[in-house]
Amino acid sequence: MEYNAKSAIVGRSGKRDEEGNGPVFIHLFDQNDPHKSEVVPKEFIDFEGMHKIKFKGLNVSYLLAGSDVLINNLVSISAEEEEGKPGNLIVSGKQSE
Repeated sequence: MEYNAKSAIVGRSGKRDEEGNGPVFIHLFDQNDPHKSEVVPKEFIDFEGMHKIKFKGLNVSYLLAGSDVLINNLVSISAEEEEGKPGNLIVSGKQSE
């Protein structure tokens, strides 16, 4: 599914199961660098049982403090489980810069 947002933060949101799979969140924002402010996400997207996240065609930043991935300058973003590979999440989108 495709979403309109200026930025997104992607990360793991809980403990892994015995196979190493875990819940993943994507928080969408209307401004860049939301981690530097107290802004609340405009949308929350959750996936269960993920093993791997693949970013395609996006410039991303790894936030060491929270072990999350930040994606700025978005026009749109989409996320879906990879066809034929359960547990693999594909995150792609369009950026303005």
